[in-house]
Amino acid sequence: MVQERVRSRVEEENGRGWISLEGVDFVRSKKEILRRISWRVEPGQHWAVVGANGSGKTTLLLLLAGYLWPTRGAVTVLGKTFGQVDLRELRKSIGWVGSFLQERIPPGQRPLDLIVGGKFASIGVFDAPTEADYEKARRLARRLGCDHVLESPYGVLSQGEKQRMLIARALMCDPRLLILDEPCSGLDVVARERLLATLDALGTSPDGPTLVLVTHHLEEITPAFSHVLLLKDGRCLAHGPKDGVLTAENLQEAFGLPMHVERRGGRYWAHPKNPS
Repeated sequence: MVQERVRSRVEEENGRGWISLEGVDFVRSKKEILRRISWRVEPGQHWAVVGANGSGKTTLLLLLAGYLWPTRGAVTVLGKTFGQVDLRELRKSIGWVGSFLQERIPPGQRPLDLIVGGKFASIGVFDAPTEADYEKARRLARRLGCDHVLESPYGVLSQGEKQRMLIARALMCDPRLLILDEPCSGLDVVARERLLATLDALGTSPDGPTLVLVTHHLEEITPAFSHVLLLKDGRCLAHGPKDGVLTAENLQEAFGLPMHVERRGGRYWAHPKNPS
């Protein structure tokens, strides 16, 4: 905790956030996907990124992970500014959970090897893992409640088990940033709630990484998430502490539909208003 405070103070003095985007645009095929995004994440904060389909959420995550380069503007991730850091090395401190990775995993992949591969930022094991690596992978699987399927082919796992495996894989390298791109997609209600409980515990762990979650559904923003970035058409509509962002007015503008927002137990639910 003392080290985090010292690091935060040094970065503040340098005028850089733990994560920051300053005037970022991203253009592809002459189409502006992100426009003038300015956003800061400080140590100890966990953010949800919310917006309609096509609002630029996944593109934003790919920028954070160094898989895309901004057309204009400055990007700083984990205190390292793009253009002044080897992105291949930076990505070793960033975990990723989502379809971008899941689609690349062979159905016959052994889950234990999948988790261990997270140490080397690879799918499969191409380096020489140690027995300590495998033991760490088993511990992570137990922590996430998926150790009972470590020897089953990846392709036969349930969607919830696959997501837990990807989280374990992401944690294998002790990341300082964990990016979660719609991790609850395809899960039934029970599997979703179990996964959300896992994420909430990770977010409240004193040694856990910074979390950035992309979701369409407010109820997936658990109490561990302190802030929200709301996107519309590639622009920042609102950002800051979640109580001030997740309002009916903001959500109506973001999704183009009158909304009623309900808060229960530290979580939010949005419902379209019935026509009068």
